[in-house]
Amino acid sequence: MLTFGRLITAVVTPFHDDGSVDYDTFGRMVDGLIDAGNDAVVVTGTTGESPVLTETERMSLYREALSAADGRARVIAGTGGYNTNESIHLSRAAAEVGVDGLLQVTPYYNKPPQAGMFRHFEAIAAATPLPNILYNVPARTSCNLDAATVAELSAIDNIIGIKEASADFEQIGHIARSTPDDFAIYSGNDADTFLILALGGVGVVSVASHVVSGEIRAMIDAFVAGDLAGACRRHLHLLPISQILFPAGWPNPVSVKAALGLGGFDVGVPRLPLVDLPDDMKASLRTVMDAYALDAYLTRTPVAV
Repeated sequence: MLTFGRLITAVVTPFHDDGSVDYDTFGRMVDGLIDAGNDAVVVTGTTGESPVLTETERMSLYREALSAADGRARVIAGTGGYNTNESIHLSRAAAEVGVDGLLQVTPYYNKPPQAGMFRHFEAIAAATPLPNILYNVPARTSCNLDAATVAELSAIDNIIGIKEASADFEQIGHIARSTPDDFAIYSGNDADTFLILALGGVGVVSVASHVVSGEIRAMIDAFVAGDLAGACRRHLHLLPISQILFPAGWPNPVSVKAALGLGGFDVGVPRLPLVDLPDDMKASLRTVMDAYALDAYLTRTPVAV
């Protein structure tokens, strides 16, 4: 049985015009994502701009997510970072609030060796009984969590999976080959989900699901049901929206926040040092969204492809 299901959204953090967190909008968004087919949500992940949130804001977001979910979906707190002691502190605080699990990104900037990353994740896992998902995203962190290290970490009882965003499919295959059958491998890139499912993955921690949850759910469900041709058609159908949400030179979550605004669900702009998407790029985004008929927040019913 999958602890956190197959479709998980890494939720953006909405802000008011004055830069404060918009908790009401956040709660409505979590509610909508669950209605749209998500099994869980990640709160204060890097998509949620965790590096620029205070501890007080983090805990308030966890409480709001738990209230909005009301037992219908799991709430995962992104508590990882480059400081092991801080990650332990945040993990314990999130556990006290009542979250269901933790997401731990590889330490960014300080680029620890594999032995350091093993000890980092081992220490965090030991700090609470909550299940932990590792998160490997070398393009953003400048360090890669090797397959051999993941295999070692998978022997720790409450390290139950990994969000893999390396796009290194040979490495992901080695992870699948060397970890227990119940170790959950999630795609960390929307464009890679079908391919990771084919390598033994279980689903995706998604960003595109903010606007196409129904489509992604249908693709995953088709794959699990054995309809590989149908799943592939849906994967190919989703590629343009996956690409436009991650434009070159513009880090996540800039584009998805713009997409939500264009779709009629205002979540504000990112906090500095990130900035809003330029108008010309919003026009290109709007064109792609129009092609998907994304004229409102979320799509709950997948179209035929």
